[in-house]
Amino acid sequence: MGINEGEQLQSLDDEGHKKLFGLDIYLTPVFTISSITIVAFVTGALVFQEAATEVFENTREWLTVNLDWFFLVTANLLLLFCLYVALSPLGKVRLGGADAKPEYSNATWFAMLFAAGVGIGLLFYGAAEPIYYFQSPPLGIAAGTEEAAAVGIAATVFHWGLHGWGAYGVVGLALGYFAYNRGLPLTIRSAFYPLFGDRIWGWPGHVIDTFAIFAGLFGLATSLGLGVKQLTSGLHYLFGVPANNTTMVVLIVVITSIALTSVLAGINVGIKRLSQFNIILALLLLLTVIVLGPTLYIFRSMFTALGSYFAKIVPLSNWVGREDVDFLHGWTTFYLAWWFAWAPFVGTFIARISKGRTVREFAIFVLIPPLVLCLLWFGTFGGTALHQHIVGGYTGVTENVAAWKLEIALFKMFDQLPLTKLLSSVALLLTIVFFVTSSDSGSLIVDTIAAGGRVDAPVAQRVFWCTIEGLVAIALLLGGGLNSLQAASLATGFPFALVLLGMAICVWIGLRREVRAAH
Repeated sequence: MGINEGEQLQSLDDEGHKKLFGLDIYLTPVFTISSITIVAFVTGALVFQEAATEVFENTREWLTVNLDWFFLVTANLLLLFCLYVALSPLGKVRLGGADAKPEYSNATWFAMLFAAGVGIGLLFYGAAEPIYYFQSPPLGIAAGTEEAAAVGIAATVFHWGLHGWGAYGVVGLALGYFAYNRGLPLTIRSAFYPLFGDRIWGWPGHVIDTFAIFAGLFGLATSLGLGVKQLTSGLHYLFGVPANNTTMVVLIVVITSIALTSVLAGINVGIKRLSQFNIILALLLLLTVIVLGPTLYIFRSMFTALGSYFAKIVPLSNWVGREDVDFLHGWTTFYLAWWFAWAPFVGTFIARISKGRTVREFAIFVLIPPLVLCLLWFGTFGGTALHQHIVGGYTGVTENVAAWKLEIALFKMFDQLPLTKLLSSVALLLTIVFFVTSSDSGSLIVDTIAAGGRVDAPVAQRVFWCTIEGLVAIALLLGGGLNSLQAASLATGFPFALVLLGMAICVWIGLRREVRAAH
């Protein structure tokens, strides 16, 4: 592994500064290929919207039907790998060396990790997803029963818990180790040094990083698209703002502009402060719903769902002999592809903020706290919506979910609670801040990968990627809505799943050598 810092910088300097339209740009092959391809995609999707819609729909259907097994096998292997390194002697290795100290407190570390990693999706699906599974349960469970209510929350936690964060953990661990312990750039190609050696500076590395940018941008665009759909619905529901494409486009433009300000402020000002504000506001909303809602029912739902989660995690992780194909293809396969698509962005961001952590600490912290938080979140919002229907006979949430109006479910749930307007307004603000933190941290990481691992790329380049994220979200929304968002995640998540498996092998090789050298 004999890479030193001088060799690292030389490999980066070979790319060189160049001028593009009078602006400083690191015109690397990765930047050139990915930017041209994505600009062409955005242009084509906006000009040929009907054709784009058909292509997105066909892509989504083919991938979910034919590759469900591949997504589940990959997710299972990545999770098992994270558990293995946490419990094995490899867990003693410290990212950055034996004397490295964490840059951030545990609370700040988790706040940034949480804001980048799940954010908007928790608000969009918080009340809707458990209700959907209550009405259409997986694994042949009867709809509308007490078991369906428990499985509704458990299946939601399955989609948002260990399996998704396992993918994040592999990327974060691989990049953290090879960057801080082996002096390589903080970019996806660095993880493949054990396999490719110095060839990572050539086309094998360019291809890997380009796949990472595609996956990160389209995975991020999916989240931004969901967020703006919910924001538009909330503004329409509360204030009568028209819920149409024009409103969504305007919102994306405005919020992307806000994200640009945060991007330019840097990770320790914009992203750090917004993430801290985000986690505090999210926890306040969570606690308020627990207090104002059916408190005892919420806690009972959490404990019941936790038992159901561990009882059903194996059958939910299996694809053989499944008859609940709508659940498997429409939900699980999409979610796993979405997580894989987000993995290069979130994993790189986690690596950047995790220097000084041991491998064991890293793996446990990336898996367990998010699982607990997801159980609390979906147990609270899903449990409240379930109580409103089962005990109170309220159909506001269930009817909208059945009509596939998932974006309005949260606001319908708030209708039955005190302080309705305040809760809805806080949810809207939280959606905006999640949008901003996802966009700014995402553009920061995409920019780092495109610039060959540099964390000090020119301002113009960071502005470019932040702008492109908003344009991709607009193109997908106008070219088919939710189906196109799902198709984009699936199409980019599939090839990056192969990269994830390779990263797990490489970091295992690196950690094993580190432990052997220490003895």
